[in-house]
Amino acid sequence: MLMDRALGKARAVPTMLSGEEQRLYYWLTAFWAEGAGEIVDLGCFAGGSTARLAEGLDVSGHDVRVHAFDRFTAGEDVKRSILYPQGIAPFEGTDILPLAQDLLAPWGERIRFHRGEIDGMDWGGDPIELLVMDASKAADTMDRMAETFLPHLVPGRSLLVQQDFLHWSQPWVPVQMERLAAFFTPLVHVPRDTLVFLCHRRPTREELCAARTADLSDEVLLSYLEMAHERYADWGLAARLDETILGLRANPGKRRAFQFKRP
Repeated sequence: MLMDRALGKARAVPTMLSGEEQRLYYWLTAFWAEGAGEIVDLGCFAGGSTARLAEGLDVSGHDVRVHAFDRFTAGEDVKRSILYPQGIAPFEGTDILPLAQDLLAPWGERIRFHRGEIDGMDWGGDPIELLVMDASKAADTMDRMAETFLPHLVPGRSLLVQQDFLHWSQPWVPVQMERLAAFFTPLVHVPRDTLVFLCHRRPTREELCAARTADLSDEVLLSYLEMAHERYADWGLAARLDETILGLRANPGKRRAFQFKRP
């Protein structure tokens, strides 16, 4: 496929993204972005998503950076299941920042690395044109990340990519977007789990605090999931949201993805 070939050297960087998601990331920076702000990648792992974004920027020529946020660690199980099957030689330890830096070296100064717990990090204040959220593995950390980054989006221009919107073990993601429906318009679903939103009004930190999900009861979360189920029924996503609803009902009180067990 032409777009797959266009991914160029990014294809060598391991990723957990589906083929459609990889092409989305490349297309967004190559053909959609206008240089109106920085590109922020929350949860880049070893750099797979960052590489696709950076490769697109090389095509566009815009003088902006991709900011790669992550803890940059990987346990043995993740290394064996994800990195080694994609061509990474076995290595000792859990630190993958040197690996990510090596894999992303072809894009040079275009990449900015930010290492640490993302929900405890700051953003310098520059406008963000494209925000990718792939680190919403717990409700409280997602809430804090939203309060840090969403106030820097550009109304009428910025896109928010919710990578885990349809992941059955992260019900707080669609709930948050329902609570922020006054600020964001859903644009497209990209298989497997991604939804892309346009920011049409920038939320304040106070409004984001009011939209927090971590302290909501299961009953309230379920009520918002039902709203999302109705909103996206015509998108063909009802069955996927049914999985999320069943997942929450089977895991009462859980607010971290790793705690969820399939019903």
